[in-house]
Amino acid sequence: MGITWKRRSGGTRCAEVAGLGLGRLGTLGLIRFHDLAAAASREQMSYRGFLAELLMAACDDRARRRSERRIKAAAFPRDKSLRAFDFDAHPNVDPAVIHTLAKCEWVRKGQPLCLIGDSGTGKSHLLIALGSEAAMKGHRVRYTLATKLVNELVEAADEKQLTKTIARYGRVDLLCIDELGYMELDRRGAELLFQVLTEREEKNSVAIASNESFGGWTKTFTDLRLCAAIVDRLTFGGNIIQTGTESYRLAHTKAQADPAAS
Repeated sequence: MGITWKRRSGGTRCAEVAGLGLGRLGTLGLIRFHDLAAAASREQMSYRGFLAELLMAACDDRARRRSERRIKAAAFPRDKSLRAFDFDAHPNVDPAVIHTLAKCEWVRKGQPLCLIGDSGTGKSHLLIALGSEAAMKGHRVRYTLATKLVNELVEAADEKQLTKTIARYGRVDLLCIDELGYMELDRRGAELLFQVLTEREEKNSVAIASNESFGGWTKTFTDLRLCAAIVDRLTFGGNIIQTGTESYRLAHTKAQADPAAS
């Protein structure tokens, strides 16, 4: 199948790209190829110009697919984006600070991030959205619940696989730990979590979301010295975002139940 269009130099050139190049262009696909070819014909683009556009489109497509694979590997429980975050409904959250964090310089530097606030104040949304931004910028990301991570570490220790498991969590560029502080951890679980944080300290970033202020973390980590050490690991040189105490979900539910009140 040939596609012919006028060249800007005045001649004509037949591009047998469908037969010659699609294998090398990988995932770009016939539909996208035909769209580009039609545009090139309309604009009387040169053969060289068309090939440049085609290769750029293929590179963009591969980059998009790599981002999709990284986001899938992160194991986020749901899709959340900064674009969908309602800053007006969360007045304690500074949009400028969040958009600066979205550039992911803190991830590149291996700095921690703590999102602290009551239930329904947007912590998990921001955690997932910022993690997704990091994945789209080429960083390896992993999301987990705090209790799930600790249970996995306990099982790994029982099966003599702890070193391997800690190393696996240590390799990702950003580890997102959600719901830290919702349940009390026994000393063994806290010590195992501390090992993961120590493995990552000043090398790779950790981002956590917690419903407890740091002063309340003794409810989760009952050993005071271990609690202080964990807080130190998660705050040294890092960013702390306070999302507040007023639940957006509760306010939204009340507004829907009583439209006249809103």
